[in-house]
Amino acid sequence: MAEEKKRTRRANGESAIYLGKDGRWHGRVPMGYKDDGKPYRRHTTRPTRDELVDEVRRLEKQRDAGSAQQPGKPWTVEKWLWHWVENIAKPTVSENTYDGYEVAVRVHLVPGVGKHRLDRLQPEHLESLYRRMRAGGARKAGTAHQAHRTARTALGEAVRRGYAAKNAAALAKPPRMEEDESEVEPYSVEEVQRLLLQAKKRRNSARWMLALALGLRQGETLGLRWADVDLDNEYLKLRRNRLRPKYEHGCSEAAPCGRKAGYCPVRKQVRRETKNTKSRAGRRAVPLPGPLVEMLRLHAVEQEIERKAAGDLWIESDYVFTKPLGGPLSPNTDYHDWKRLLEDAGVRDARLHDARHTAATVLMLLGVPDRVIDQIMGWEPGTSASMRARYLHVPDAMLKDVARKIAEAIWGPQETPLVDKNQDNGG
Repeated sequence: MAEEKKRTRRANGESAIYLGKDGRWHGRVPMGYKDDGKPYRRHTTRPTRDELVDEVRRLEKQRDAGSAQQPGKPWTVEKWLWHWVENIAKPTVSENTYDGYEVAVRVHLVPGVGKHRLDRLQPEHLESLYRRMRAGGARKAGTAHQAHRTARTALGEAVRRGYAAKNAAALAKPPRMEEDESEVEPYSVEEVQRLLLQAKKRRNSARWMLALALGLRQGETLGLRWADVDLDNEYLKLRRNRLRPKYEHGCSEAAPCGRKAGYCPVRKQVRRETKNTKSRAGRRAVPLPGPLVEMLRLHAVEQEIERKAAGDLWIESDYVFTKPLGGPLSPNTDYHDWKRLLEDAGVRDARLHDARHTAATVLMLLGVPDRVIDQIMGWEPGTSASMRARYLHVPDAMLKDVARKIAEAIWGPQETPLVDKNQDNGG
């Protein structure tokens, strides 16, 4: 009868408490299920019944809160981070996100806190790591912040699975992020015109005007296919992003080439060329100004001439912007082309992404409604206000015009500049 009650309690998920032959009180507490789906229980003993009841209740609270640890050999932080980044994160996140996670784990988190037991990692361990990363300006605050975000995500998954009772990174104070003192300055209309004149002398000249006039991201522009472009109706559809290539060696270990994987004579491409835009706002239709339509028409003609000249060497791909023998442009090559364009045009140096700031500011100056700006730029409705604050820049000329209007409203039209009678204004 007693054994039957015991089996009933276990089947109902209830804890069992009994006095053992050793004179101590024993408890078995159902704690949930392992990763393989099998149930597991925690066995504990105490000298008195009251002490055991308190311990059983504590374990039951952990179980009900989802913070109970599973039995077995405890994870180290290093072992968990590598398991998480390769087996949990990699199959579910984008290639770029995975790259960021992998670098944070390999370069910072594993060397810094990897030897700790996962269930004993404290917020102070991570805060000490962040301070060491920032000491003497060794690492930028953004790098330490990336390590913090990676740790918070990885440890959050460990807590969810019952391998740790708390997320030490969620409790740790993240490194302070200071505003970048270098304010992005969009290109002026005159600078854009100089870039346009220089771009017309190059292959793929329309590529740069898509960035300067419409603010297309690099990945969006390089991933653009002719099937996405409707020149008759003067618009294009953005559906995908071009990814940065990643290679592995194709040579054998017995006869290595001695070069980096990207320069291996028989290298293997291990990353897909493009991926779909990650948000609904990113999948959008963008209007094409008339001059840009004509540039794209001319570009199509020039590309056809290149195709015929290349003959069998041409790599068919349907990309709008290609290498001289076809095939997609490399983002790295595109970046260096941008730097050469700036130098040849005699325009100040800036990031390629700063062309996006220029386009957003021009749209604002033209009085384009915010909702239309958001669609052209591909900003999500929930974040569009913050993105406009980040990307739209008020030129000095506009500020001076506002100051003039304020002066006229308060002091009336000023025919001559106001004179300070206490100063010597002669000479």
